[in-house]
Amino acid sequence: MFTGDRSGDWLFRALHEAGLANRPTSTHPGDGLQLTGAYITATLRCAPPANKPLPVEMERCQPYLLEELALLTEVRVVVALGKIGWDAYLRARRATGQAVPRPLPRFGHAARASMPDGVVLLGSFHPSQQNTFTGKLTRPMLKAVFVLASRLAARSSRGGSQGRPPR
Repeated sequence: MFTGDRSGDWLFRALHEAGLANRPTSTHPGDGLQLTGAYITATLRCAPPANKPLPVEMERCQPYLLEELALLTEVRVVVALGKIGWDAYLRARRATGQAVPRPLPRFGHAARASMPDGVVLLGSFHPSQQNTFTGKLTRPMLKAVFVLASRLAARSSRGGSQGRPPR
């Protein structure tokens, strides 16, 4: 996912700079990229027309997201790329019976929301060309989110207890 496109160029560089990837680029499957303490999934499995997904498209893809999240049993931090990713993660939690904060946390770049079970949700503008070409998202902004995610996950694994978000 993201391999070989401009969004991936931004994403993998930020992951590498945050210590979550062994290299700053990925050009094709099998190119040696390895993530450490990170996993990439998607709300949608294909690019929708005009890059504007319909609710029905997200509903059709949700079972794949739910299955992947169920397999990830040690998640401490989730970085949502864009409001679509943010909302999809909150919907996925509700769909699997996991609690979400009330009122629902609002998306924003570098927004941070602690879930009742201690998972921290971080928001980032999506590294789409629309956002990167216009300067809505800069490389330092994206890197900062992943550095924070890495720091929160490390802190949580060292001493965080279940049910308490990392500080």
